[in-house]
Amino acid sequence: MINTASIISQLLQQFPRKLFQQIVHEEKAERHAKGFTCWVQFVAMIFSQVAIADSLRDICNGLRCCIGKLVHLGLKEAPKRSTLAYANEHRKATVYERLFYSTYDRFRSEGKLGNRKSKFRFKNKLLSLDSTTISLCLKMFPWASFRRAKGGIKIHVLLDHDHYMPDFIAIREAKKHDVAIAKSLTLNSGSIVAMDRAYNNYRLFSRWIERGIYFVTRMKENALYKVVESKAIPKHRNILSDEMIRLTGLNAENTCPHLLRRIVVWDEDSEREIVLLTNHMDFGSTTIASIYKERWEIEIFFKTLKQTMKIKSFVGTSENALRIQIWTALIAL
Repeated sequence: MINTASIISQLLQQFPRKLFQQIVHEEKAERHAKGFTCWVQFVAMIFSQVAIADSLRDICNGLRCCIGKLVHLGLKEAPKRSTLAYANEHRKATVYERLFYSTYDRFRSEGKLGNRKSKFRFKNKLLSLDSTTISLCLKMFPWASFRRAKGGIKIHVLLDHDHYMPDFIAIREAKKHDVAIAKSLTLNSGSIVAMDRAYNNYRLFSRWIERGIYFVTRMKENALYKVVESKAIPKHRNILSDEMIRLTGLNAENTCPHLLRRIVVWDEDSEREIVLLTNHMDFGSTTIASIYKERWEIEIFFKTLKQTMKIKSFVGTSENALRIQIWTALIAL
C-alpha cells in the first residue's frame, strides 16, 4: 500500500494545486463545503484508479492504511466513506472534466503525449471518431435507461492520431445516437476523420464536404448509387475497385448531391470485402485503406481504458458520481 501511495504522489505532482483551486473556485464546487475539499475528493478518486479499489470502503480504508504518507498527498487524514459518497453525488463533475482538458493541453504543448505510429506523407490532422458503451444495472442506475431491461451510458471519443489521446470526449446516455455527437463537433478544414458505419449520415457528409473536412468510413450495404467514373487500381495490392459515385437514394440525392468515392478493399485477415466511402479525391486508394485501418487505434484506446482503469464497476450510483469516476479515470490514464 505504501508503494501505491508513492505512485499517487508522483501522479499528483502533475497537477498544480494553484490551477486546481482556480478551477474549483470558478465552478464554485466548494461553496457549501465544511472541511472536505475537492482536492481530498480528487486524491481519493485517483487512489481508486491506481489501487483498483472496488468500493468507497476500499478507498477510505486504503488511504487510512497509508499512515505517515497522506501529508505528501495534501491530506491531513483519510476521508470518511459517507463524506466521500456525498461529495461524489453533489459536487460538480465539470471540475474534473476541466482538469482533464487543461492537463491534456499542457501535456500536448510540452510534447509529453507520444508520436504517431503510422507515418503518412500527408500533413492533415488525422482523427478517429467512435463510442463505447458501458452497461449498467437498470435497478441501480434507473436514470440510465437504454432498453426495456437494460441501462447504459456511452463514452464518445474523438481520438487525435498525433499522440493517441482524446481531443474530445462526451459522456452521454446510451440511447443518444452517435450521429448527434458527430454533428456537434467543431473540426478544422483539412481534417480527416476515420469512423465506422454507425456515423453514416448524408446530411452530415454534405456539411463536412462544404466545410472542407474529409471523412473515411464504411458504406451502407443498402446504399443506392451510380458510378460516374472508374479509376485505375494499383497492382499487387488489396484494392479491388476505385470508383467515383453519386448517391441515388430517395433522399440521399438531395441531401448529399456531392461526388463521392467508393473503394472496395480485400481484408486478408477476415477474408472479406470492405467497402469504403470517402470524399477525398486526391489520395491513392491504398492510402485511404490505410487511413481506415488506422482507425483501429481508437479500439485499442477503449480497450486500454476498460482494462486498465476502473470504469466497468462504479463506487456510486448517481449520474454525477459516475461522471466523476470516468473523468478521474481518464485523468489517471
